[in-house]
Amino acid sequence: MTFEVGGGTSRGMGAQLFSFEGKLELADKAIAADLGKTTFAREHVAQYWLDGEELRLLIYREREGDKPHGYAELTIRTKARPGDDGEGHYDGRYELTVFDMTDENGGEGVTVRRDGAVTCFAE
Repeated sequence: MTFEVGGGTSRGMGAQLFSFEGKLELADKAIAADLGKTTFAREHVAQYWLDGEELRLLIYREREGDKPHGYAELTIRTKARPGDDGEGHYDGRYELTVFDMTDENGGEGVTVRRDGAVTCFAE
């Protein structure tokens, strides 16, 4: 599994997220290929938080079209790197959940979860 996300915000209180894009690639036979290769845009950012202490993102995208329900949800929680002195480096964890409602599994659906360490940069 790999993912990469990036965006731009204005500075100050209530900073607007003015651009965002990302991609996710997850090779898992339990989920369909369209969910395994997901792209993200600004409208998929459900929540974000960026200050000198923390960088957090919640990204959510549902499957499009007339296929059965499915989604990818990526949560990133980081804190400023100790001793960073405002350089914008953040370390933390990510959690990914991909859900695929398929008829092949008796209508029960399949959930795949991954988590791990993540490093982010903000300037």
